[in-house]
Amino acid sequence: QVQLVESGGGLVQLGGSLRLSCTASGRTFSSYAMGWFRQAPGKEREFVVAVSKSGSSTYYADSVKGRFTMSRDNARNTLFLQMNSLKPEDTAVYYCAAKMIVFSASRDIAYTATKDYDYWGQGTQVTVSS
Repeated sequence: QVQLVESGGGLVQLGGSLRLSCTASGRTFSSYAMGWFRQAPGKEREFVVAVSKSGSSTYYADSVKGRFTMSRDNARNTLFLQMNSLKPEDTAVYYCAAKMIVFSASRDIAYTATKDYDYWGQGTQVTVSS
């Protein structure tokens, strides 16, 4: 069991930057694979970036590659998403998610599907204006 709280969203102009954070309570991040997803009004929730349990594997959606960077601070139980060169199409509610990894024999991979995840935060709004 883990509780996730996102923060750091806001309103920025095209080309601006934001840093989102996701703080967990319960178990440490080392027990989970983690991901960021986003959902625009009337749209399906889509994958942004994910990291494996160990942190050794990270996978970015093509739409954000080169602009967004995810990092983890296991000591603070915090996940970050640095977003640069923002575009209006990045406007969405951003969610962090956690997937339990309980078996040592499990593959150390990043998961990209919403159905893979067990826990979700409440979301934080990001709006990019032109």
